[in-house]
Amino acid sequence: MDILYFAWVRERIGVPRERIETSAATVSDLVAELRSREERYELAFSDLGSLRVAVDQELADFDASLAGVREVAFFPPMTGG
Repeated sequence: MDILYFAWVRERIGVPRERIETSAATVSDLVAELRSREERYELAFSDLGSLRVAVDQELADFDASLAGVREVAFFPPMTGG
C-alpha cells in the first residue's frame, strides 16, 4: 500500500511517500501501526483532529476500511479564501 504525506505531516515524517505492507483493517489501525514505528510518526499523528485522510483519493474517516485499498493520504485540513 502506498502512504502519502502532505504539508506539515510530510515535514514531520521526513518523506513524501512510502510503500508499506500492513495488516491494518482500518485507517485508525494503520495510524496506530505507524505511530509505533518511531518518534517522528508519533509526532505527526499525535493529534488526529488536525488531520484529514483520503483512501484511494476519496476523503474518508479514520474508521474507514482498508480492504483492497491501494493508497492512503494524510494531510492537514484545507482552508481557502
